[in-house]
Formats: sequence, C-alpha cells, structure tokens
Amino acid sequence: MPSLAAADPSTLGFDAEVERRDGDEVVLSETYFYPEGGGQPADRGRIEGVPVVHVERRDGTVVHHLDGDGDADAIAPGAEVSCTVDEEFRTYCMRAHTASHVLYGAGRRLFDDLGYGGFGITAEKVRVDFSTPTDVDDAALVGLERLVNRVVWESRPVSWAEVPREEALSRSDIAFNTKTEEGLDADTVRVVTVGSRESEDAEASPQGAADAPGDWDVAACGGTHVSNTRELGPVTVLGRSNPGEGLTRVEFAVGPDAIDRRATEKRALLAAARDLGTPLDEVPQGIERLRTDRNEAAAERDALREEVVGARLADLREGAVERDGSTWVVGTVAGLDANALADRAQDIAGDGAEVVALVADSSLAVATSGDHDASAVVSEVTEQFGGGGGGSPTVAQGGGLSADPEAVVAFLRGE
Repeated sequence: MPSLAAADPSTLGFDAEVERRDGDEVVLSETYFYPEGGGQPADRGRIEGVPVVHVERRDGTVVHHLDGDGDADAIAPGAEVSCTVDEEFRTYCMRAHTASHVLYGAGRRLFDDLGYGGFGITAEKVRVDFSTPTDVDDAALVGLERLVNRVVWESRPVSWAEVPREEALSRSDIAFNTKTEEGLDADTVRVVTVGSRESEDAEASPQGAADAPGDWDVAACGGTHVSNTRELGPVTVLGRSNPGEGLTRVEFAVGPDAIDRRATEKRALLAAARDLGTPLDEVPQGIERLRTDRNEAAAERDALREEVVGARLADLREGAVERDGSTWVVGTVAGLDANALADRAQDIAGDGAEVVALVADSSLAVATSGDHDASAVVSEVTEQFGGGGGGSPTVAQGGGLSADPEAVVAFLRGE
C-alpha cells in the first residue's frame, strides 16, 4: 500500500490495521505518513503513542520504524491502531517542498538553459541544484529571492494531479529529474502545478523580461505541498555553492528560520550603517569609501616600508665585512618575510658583495655571486642554531632558527 500523504497532505490523524510487525518495523493497511524520498525527509509522529522515528518505502510497501515497543499487543498484526503525523514537521516540509518549486520557477525566468539537479530538505534549510550556463552571482540571488516572495504575495494556487506517463514525459513545461523524483516506473506521473496569479496583468521581472500570465512552475513530484503559495510565508535565500561540475546549489530558509535570518541580516546592516555614519541604502558606497581608504593606506605603508628597508640595506652595504677573501653583506632586516629576504639578497649579490646574508626573526636568506655556495652557508647556520633549509648554490633560505637574530649575524660575520 503506497502512502496517501502526497494526495491528501492535510490528513494528520487516522486509524489503520497493522498488517505486519517485525521488531521496530510496522506495516499498516493504509498510511498518511510520508516515506523518505525525492529529497523530502520522512514524516514524524506516533502509532498508538509510540514515536515513529523513520518511514521508508521498501519494495512498494511503506515501512514505519518505531522508537520502542510500547504495548506489544496494541501494535500487533490485526490490531486497529491510532496514528498521528507530527503537524509542525509536516507543515514545514510542505512549505519547504513547495518553495523549492517556486524557486525553480524563478530560476526558469532568470537563467538560461535551466536544468534541474535535485533538491533536499533539512530541518534548517532547503537546497535546490541548478544546471545553467548563467553566472549565479549575488545579483541573481537577490533576483531569485525577490521573485519567490512576490509569488508568495500573489497567492497562487498549488495543485497536483496524476498524468499519463508518456504524456508527462512529452511535455516541455514539466520539470523532470529521473534520479530523484518518484513514480516514473508507474503508468502515471504525479504533476504539481504552481498556477496563475489572481491578477493576470503582466509585470516586469527584475531583469526587465516580461513575466507573462500563466502557470509559474510545473514539475513531476511525489512530495507533499501546500495548496496556495501564501501559506509559504517568507523565503530567505541563504547562499550558493558548487556541489559538482555544471551545478549551482542555492540554499534557502522558510518560516521562522527565514524570519530569523532576515532579522540577523537587518541587525548587521543597521550596525554597518551606524558605524559608517550613512543611511541604510548608502552602506555599499560607505564600504567602497572604506575600501579605497584602506588601499591608499596600504600603499602608503608599503612605500614607507620600502624606504626603511632601502635605507637599512644601504647601511648594511656600507658596513660590509671581509671574510674568507670575499666581501660579505650581513645584517638584520625587519619587516620582510623569507621570500622577500631572498629577493633582496639576490638584488645585492654580485654588486660589490660576493655573499649577502639577511636575517629577520627566525628566517635567513643567503645569495651569492657564484664563488660561494649559498646552501652551504645556510647549512652552517642551521647546524649551529637549529632549524632547516636549503636551496641552490646562488640562493638559499633557512627557517626555524632558535637564536636571537643578532647572534646569527655575529656568527655569519665571523665574530
């Protein structure tokens, strides 16, 4: 016996006969519990007061999994049992599932060559996977959310009907995904339609294309749905990701979670406006001003750092020492990482100095004109002060030195 939940989602309490019982598994003569499938989670509820923790479809039969035995005689084969479906969770799933259809309808209007890659519902959010060559950027997410909530406001009717399989497969207006939707092996396909709005006046979409009157979305689907889009309440798009090649995943929230998300975003926007000293609608311009100021400050900082480093290197060159018959430029240079140290050492090596060894914190960079092996110099230092490193005969680096930089400089200068 298949589930009657999709055909009659408003029935939440019913009586049925227990056909089979095997441990925590129960099969009823009929059931309004929705079994997990097609991206929608299983209903929750109770049979004779015992919690139903999972419902699945197995070999054409709906199997209910109980949490505990309860009164074994009360839920035995042949017994008449009282069943209740958790209203709060069923309502949430109905809203979430219908909202995914509305979102897909919005995607059809905003994106090119839209394909359906599946969807899924969790207790916190819903995801819909699209395949489209269109770049689903931030503006597209805003457009999706606007269109979805406009459809909620328009109070469009939602209906479902069984359509002959071949007819359904031949219709270009029906969204199909044979990997996730249920019932495609049957003679008929259940088709869910988000219908026409009450006002048939055409209205411009966010991208300027005419939104002609007519059904908003038509899809093959075996899930439970609300009867009118106004029952969805607010829908808030949370973000996007790429779950696989050619797919874009859009996640959204419905109901209280959507309201809470909007409140969080509004608080953040109000705080940003307050800190920027601007009206809400000028926050983007205020952020752009901050970004410009930051970039200018960073450029000024880098220029000053360059001057300081340049002056320091000039001092080191003036204080070069003779060692092993060669001129060595050795010293500490603050404000440079290991790679920048190596670049600076290479710039100086050969220009009046055969060996350049620069130290910053626990890092060392050595460059030579070729008469000395830079990697050998690094090895001498790491043998003395720990750490490790390596490189080529003309440029090498070391790190993890355990000594004070000035002690490393003294060792390199042969003091």
